[in-house]
Amino acid sequence: QVQLVESGGGLVQAGGSLRLSCAASGRTFSTLMMGWFRQAPGKEREFVAAISWNGPSTYYADSVKGRFTISRDNAKNTVYLQMNSLKPEDTAVYYCAAGTGPLNMQYWGQGTQVTVSS
Repeated sequence: QVQLVESGGGLVQAGGSLRLSCAASGRTFSTLMMGWFRQAPGKEREFVAAISWNGPSTYYADSVKGRFTISRDNAKNTVYLQMNSLKPEDTAVYYCAAGTGPLNMQYWGQGTQVTVSS
């Protein structure tokens, strides 16, 4: 079992930056793919980024490529999402997830709100 707790969300102006963190508990963290998803009001949850268990492989949605960076520290059981050049359309609840693939996540956090004002 893996438990995930997100932090770092908040209110930021367009063009600004935020760094989300996801602290994981459970002995299998280092073997899991980790990812970030988001859900805006009235929309379905969508994939944002994912990183392989040992870090060298990363995946991004086209909408965030070049602006967001996912990374992980297995020693700290933590995954990060650095978000730069934020846009109002990035406003959403951001969820941390863990699983066996970018579209096969078995564990989910409670989410953290990110609001980007124009």
